[in-house]
Amino acid sequence: MTRRRWIAERWDEATATLEGAQAEHMARVLRAQPGMEADVVAGGRVFHAEVAAVSPHEVRFNLIAEVEADPALPVTLVLAVYKFDRMEWAIEKATELGVAAIAPVIARRTEKHLGESAEKRAERWRRIAHEAAQQSRRSDVPVIHVPALLANFARAASTATRIVLAEQERSTALRHAVETAVALAQDEMPAFEVAIGPEGGWAPEEEALFDANGWQAVSLGPRILRAETAAIAALSVVASCLE
Repeated sequence: MTRRRWIAERWDEATATLEGAQAEHMARVLRAQPGMEADVVAGGRVFHAEVAAVSPHEVRFNLIAEVEADPALPVTLVLAVYKFDRMEWAIEKATELGVAAIAPVIARRTEKHLGESAEKRAERWRRIAHEAAQQSRRSDVPVIHVPALLANFARAASTATRIVLAEQERSTALRHAVETAVALAQDEMPAFEVAIGPEGGWAPEEEALFDANGWQAVSLGPRILRAETAAIAALSVVASCLE
């Protein structure tokens, strides 16, 4: 039988503790009792654990043995901020697919009110990622970066292979770019940053910015995809090359 998996807020070498909404769900809905078994993520590691104590707002586990867990994809998904409901769906699904981090950026065609509200929305995005990580039995939760201006992120120093999806690019497929980076890295696993534009795509000056800062423009094919569809399609391609 598959054990439920929980992500601890606090832990030490022998115990882990759930707080807040997770603890309340275990205590009130699942009626957790001492002795109940579960998998618990603590510090990026997964443990077979047993409930030691339950209160309405806190559940403490004894950690029994570490369980083998799959690592996150070495990918930062760079998402131009767009309609929040669609973006939240993309964050949830990207988490399920194993992305290591998500970096929201304010692009030229990001609607003004969305850009102004993005920083306040980041905490909600983190909760969505946390819940999706737990549901998909991940051993970690992706980092959700503080929203930044695209220009600042694109120019920042990075050792990752930096890739941008561009509508006008037709000669270089995303899969080819990823496979080339993997081949050049030989025995090491390369890290990637993959940028997805907003509704309406990247502005011409943004395409020039990416080019000037070493980002490689790639294509997902001839079809024009919604931003959230492009994000999931791109991650699926990268995952198929790395896993």
